[in-house]
Amino acid sequence: MNITLGTRTAETVRIYFEKSQNPEIRKVLPQKAQSVEEALADYEETLLPGATSFGRTILADDRYIGDIWCYCIDPEDKPNCMVSFCLFQPEYRSKGITTAALKLFLGEISLRYGVKTVGAFTYAEVISGYTSFYLGAKSVCPDVIMKVQFTGSWYDEKEEKTAAEALINAGCDLISQHADSMGAPTACENANIPNVSYNGSTVASCPNTFIVSSRINWAPYFQYIVNQVAANEAIDTDWTGTIATGSVVLTDVNEAAAAAGTVEALADVKAKLEKGEVKVFDTATEGFITVGGAAMTSYMADVDTDAAFEKDTEVVADGFFHESEFRSAPYFDAQIDGIELVNTAF
Repeated sequence: MNITLGTRTAETVRIYFEKSQNPEIRKVLPQKAQSVEEALADYEETLLPGATSFGRTILADDRYIGDIWCYCIDPEDKPNCMVSFCLFQPEYRSKGITTAALKLFLGEISLRYGVKTVGAFTYAEVISGYTSFYLGAKSVCPDVIMKVQFTGSWYDEKEEKTAAEALINAGCDLISQHADSMGAPTACENANIPNVSYNGSTVASCPNTFIVSSRINWAPYFQYIVNQVAANEAIDTDWTGTIATGSVVLTDVNEAAAAAGTVEALADVKAKLEKGEVKVFDTATEGFITVGGAAMTSYMADVDTDAAFEKDTEVVADGFFHESEFRSAPYFDAQIDGIELVNTAF
């Protein structure tokens, strides 16, 4: 299959708008334009001098199968932008098409805008997740560094194992993953590298390396919606589960792999998080969160999401970043110091 990039036109914009109304696409790609006319108007803006977004069509054997685009283009100082893509049909996904398109597109925007840094993933859920893990590690090991390896898929056991093995070979002392498969845990057990798993215990298969796992507990939310329905009251669309509601829990600690005192340390920090004495995204402690060497004293987040991912809400106040307070979905998407993105093609 030959993957090339094409020129966006008014006609492809119309096609994209129609295709992007698919509910599965809208789940992950919020649409700013609510009509074809709005979509065309946004497209016309990208053609103006100084436009901060640019896009191309993705072609497979000359057939139009999706779009790829960059936005929030910042040509100053260290030129950077964010990249998104959309393949219309499921049969074109997980076949390396996006990777091929990204390689072509990144080459174009590097020449066109001098871009040197590209957002590795547009989902704040991912960035927020790995950053909070890093900050937890930093709270007990101030000189820790994190390397992040992306697979470009939400579930790919083979690629996840390969990514974990690459990190292990690079000298990582502990591996964690934002994925449900046994790929990374298996790599850790094979190499005798400690693993903090995701959304479930792997101790049965990895007795020597599994330490602990966080887990989502949906029961409090289901209880909430049942009670709301029973009371004939509206269900809050921005309900946020927390440690206090019992929505965020841990598996049992595998003391055969964990350091001595881990159980007690986790109980202590859990109590402090519930009381508000500890903040995950603590911006008050000097040197704890920095971006380009500077303290994070202010941050505009994309809370009211639109297709342009425009920053609209100040979320740093009272010494911390207020994650999931102004809406339930995560919006922490800053790339902070101490975290190295090994690959940025996804």
